[in-house]
Amino acid sequence: MKVLLVLLLPLFLLSQSISIQVLGSGGPEFSERASSSYIIWVDGKARVLVDVGGGSFLRFSQSGAKIEDLKVLALTHLHIDHVADLPQFMKAGYFTNRKELLPILGTTSRGNFPDIYTYLERLFGKMGAYAYMQDILTSKSDSFQIQAILRDQKLRSMQIDDIKITTVGVHHGKIPAIAYAFEIEGKKIVFSGDTSASQEVLISLAKDADYLIVHHAVPQDAGKFAKQLHMTPRRIGEVASRVNVKHLILSHRMKRTLNREDESEQLIRKNFKNEIIWAEDLMKVAL
Repeated sequence: MKVLLVLLLPLFLLSQSISIQVLGSGGPEFSERASSSYIIWVDGKARVLVDVGGGSFLRFSQSGAKIEDLKVLALTHLHIDHVADLPQFMKAGYFTNRKELLPILGTTSRGNFPDIYTYLERLFGKMGAYAYMQDILTSKSDSFQIQAILRDQKLRSMQIDDIKITTVGVHHGKIPAIAYAFEIEGKKIVFSGDTSASQEVLISLAKDADYLIVHHAVPQDAGKFAKQLHMTPRRIGEVASRVNVKHLILSHRMKRTLNREDESEQLIRKNFKNEIIWAEDLMKVAL
């Protein structure tokens, strides 16, 4: 027994603690909940930040996270309730010790929505809304540089340090949107973002995930337009079952779904039998 423990000791020492924290569990309406935002923690450090909706800046501070520790900031799409606090994060970063370049992943353009390069240029470029911070787009920044990384609609993977990131375009009406899978230490965490999941791409991305974070923004009896943007409870259950996810987190909880959790869960349970977690702001889940 002692010999076995000695042999396994290096594995215990090398293994990393991983957790997911919900910063914002709400949507684009007046609410006590912050809008969409999530952290992946690794060994007590905030390594991944997904979306930065309104209120996420305050929640990030309340969580004890540090912008210095981030390896990547991933944006699912450019709706206001997913990106509104980005300038605040960048401004506050000036007053920290961060010097390392921060990659910001984002979408391609479509209609009125710019691609991630244009979006950051419109915020911080020479003619941008916050042109006084234009140096943040360069290596000569007084604080740290941000770098746009465009993720197209195809299923593609990339590596940032020890984090494997896979992205794919998902259906969110006419809005360009992407879902993310992060693989760290053999654990797979998938963020659907806002999507109707009317195509099969999310299922391909999320197969055998440990945690799937989906947005429960509409009830089953939602109107036609709303269903083009978001998954109904029944569709959530179908997707979660087909990808064989171990744990399902339901976030982006809008007023039209609040107080209907029992009804929604019954519909999800028609197909999905594993754990369901209802997201709350600052909730932290250890993997």
